[in-house]
Formats: sequence, structure tokens, C-alpha cells
Amino acid sequence: MSSSAAILVDAVSKRYRGGVQALSSLSLEIEQGEIFGLLGRNGAGKTTLVKILLDIVRPSQGSTQLLGRDSRRVDARRDVGYLPEDHRFPEYRTAAATLDFYAQLSGVSASDRRKRIPELLDLVRLGHAARQKVRSFSKGMKQRLGLAQALVHDPVLLFLDEPTDGVDPVGRAEIKDALVDLKERGKTIFINSHLLGEVEEICDRVAILDKGVLQRLASIEELTKTTDSYSIVTEPPADEGVIAKIAGAGISARLEAEGLVLELESGRIEDLDRCVDALRAAGLGIRHLVRDRQSLEQAFLDLVGAASEEGA
Repeated sequence: MSSSAAILVDAVSKRYRGGVQALSSLSLEIEQGEIFGLLGRNGAGKTTLVKILLDIVRPSQGSTQLLGRDSRRVDARRDVGYLPEDHRFPEYRTAAATLDFYAQLSGVSASDRRKRIPELLDLVRLGHAARQKVRSFSKGMKQRLGLAQALVHDPVLLFLDEPTDGVDPVGRAEIKDALVDLKERGKTIFINSHLLGEVEEICDRVAILDKGVLQRLASIEELTKTTDSYSIVTEPPADEGVIAKIAGAGISARLEAEGLVLELESGRIEDLDRCVDALRAAGLGIRHLVRDRQSLEQAFLDLVGAASEEGA
């Protein structure tokens, strides 16, 4: 394992009283400057791992490091920000006063607070609500304020537990933009989430846990690989007669609600060209042609489903 990594998890296991095995010999290495996603069903061990990394609970076996230091040391967490899943703020404070309060707790000087708080509110798209009381905030605004609070001491490493849970589409887009901005500033971001579509959009790599066991550690590109299936939309729409003309050895075709789907068993581009030529010869124009990719959701379901079958 690299000592320059942002997070190191070395053979960590956690067994709670009563015999519940939350994690089993888990090892991870998360590089500095990446957005990393931790995925799993409820009870997979995601929250337990985050709590171990933040020294809220101790592992039964193994060790963890944050930014090259033992995570059990207080100074290892000075450069760490944390947004818990179900955070609460004093309802009577304004957004600016809330950040000022937490900045003081984090030891931020008065001069730095005056400069940093407006910048953070602008980053999370709350500059217009600096003097607005938290009790009037929507769920999305509270989540964005929570993100600002986690950043108030300018941490290098950020832990986010379900950062967009319950947030409307506009709020989710704003949080996503803020996270991309933070990555560009060199922050390392660790996200615990069940919203796979969002994870697919912003994460560089993900780990998939199931019943405390690491099932896969891979980049988004590796998990959402292209297939030999192509979606084609024609004008006018294709019919069964056209299907009969283009289907043959090594090629299967079917009609779906959104158009025609071709699967090339050979993977040869020449077969795709022949199908396109046959569609044109049949008087159909090509309006859309794209090579299909496996979604992160499908990769997750395949891995977790396979793990469940092995367990059974």
C-alpha cells in the first residue's frame, strides 16, 4: 500500500456484540485528489467503515490511515471534513452565523472566517441566503449548508454520507457541481451513497460491499464497459419485416419501445455496417445510433446478486 494515499484500509474487520460481522478483512487504498464512492445495500458495512475511519468506533482487527497517519490519532482528522447523513443545525441561526459557529469550533481565526464563509456560501450556491435563518431552509439548502460546514476549516479530505438523500433534482445538480469544483481544487472526496446514477456521474472509482465483504474495487469506466449491443432509432420505425432482413448468423435484432436493438455476437464493425446498409435499403433513415454501455446500477446488481447466490 502507498504511504501517499489519502485513505488506507488494511485488513479491517469489525464484529459487534451479539456476533454481527459488519466487515470482514477489508482492504482499500484511495488516492489523493479522487472522488471515491462506497456502494452497498443497507447493512453492507458502509457506515461502519466510515465510523472506523473517523475513530467513532474501533475495528476488531486491522488498521486504517488518513493522509499517512493512524486514523485513531486526533491530528489525523484535523484535515478531514465530515457531512453525516442526518445532520442537524440550530434552527434559529442564519447560514452565515452557523458557519461562523462551526468555524470557531474548528479553530479558524476571525480574519479567515470573514473571508472564507462568503466564499463557501457561494460555492454551495447559498450566497443569497447568508442572512436567512436555517428554519426556513429546504432539505436541499440544509444539505448544501452541511457541505459548507464540512469545508469550513479547509480540509484536504472530505467524507460525505448520503450527501443528496432527499434532495430535489435541482439541489442534487448543485451539490454535484460543487463536488466537481472541489475535486478541481485538489480535494479528496469519499462518498457513501445508494444513488448509483449520481455516483456514476462524478466518481472516479468505487468499492462495492456486500455483507461486509469487498466484492469489487474498480473505476467507473471498468464497471460501465461498452457492450456489443447497439440502439438504433429509424424514421420511419423499423418493423418485424426489417428485423427478418438484417438478422442472421452472428447478429440478433429485436424491437423495443425506443427503437431497434442489435447485438453483434462477433463484435465485428463490418456486421454493423451491413445492418445499417440493410436499413437504408429498406427505405429507413438513421436518426440515432449508439453503442450501449452497462450502467453502474446494472453492474452493482450483477455483483450483489452473484454474491447473494454464492451465500445461499
